[in-house]
Amino acid sequence: MKVEVWADVVCPWCYIGKVRFERALASFPGRDDVEVVYRAFELDPTIPRGETRDVVTELASKKGLSPEQVRRMMSGVEELAAAEGLEYHLAEAPAGNTVDAHRLVHLAADRGRAGEMVERLYRAHFTELRSIFDLGSLATLAGEAGLDEYEARRVLEKDDYLDRVRGDEAVARSLGIGGVPFFVIDGRFGVSGAQPAEVFEQALERASNREPSAR
Repeated sequence: MKVEVWADVVCPWCYIGKVRFERALASFPGRDDVEVVYRAFELDPTIPRGETRDVVTELASKKGLSPEQVRRMMSGVEELAAAEGLEYHLAEAPAGNTVDAHRLVHLAADRGRAGEMVERLYRAHFTELRSIFDLGSLATLAGEAGLDEYEARRVLEKDDYLDRVRGDEAVARSLGIGGVPFFVIDGRFGVSGAQPAEVFEQALERASNREPSAR
């Protein structure tokens, strides 16, 4: 069974959704037969590559909120993340273009370490406040995730895997995915958002029983 996960590595709900899904998968009897595939989704592709911006200012502008309202909203998400065992520093983690990080995830997938790479990027961004936008930092993180740092740097300095990132995004558009995280289970069941682990458990069970998807 294949589970495809559309997410962005600067999306706080995506990391929460990842943890909840993994909890459900750990208790699923057929977990050894589940392949998890990470698909790219950019929350803000308009930010130039390599540039970072203050996330509070960006969100306030986009959502029509005051900086204080954004910070309160972030505090609520941080509390939810803490309940899942995650440490977030949302107001301090910058906004930026994530296409290079997604290219790195595709390299990691070819080396059998996509899960490790995704986890390393999330933790670096939200918990450690390390850059996931400049190529040097990304290459270092790749090494920490078990990849060859020099290979990662060579890939990042070119446009390798960009076609795969764009392919993921094209499929997302064709499926009508407008927000992340979004999980496609067995090509038939869609789960939108950072749902409770129980929702993922039910979806995995339905897929394993080959129940027809809802139309």
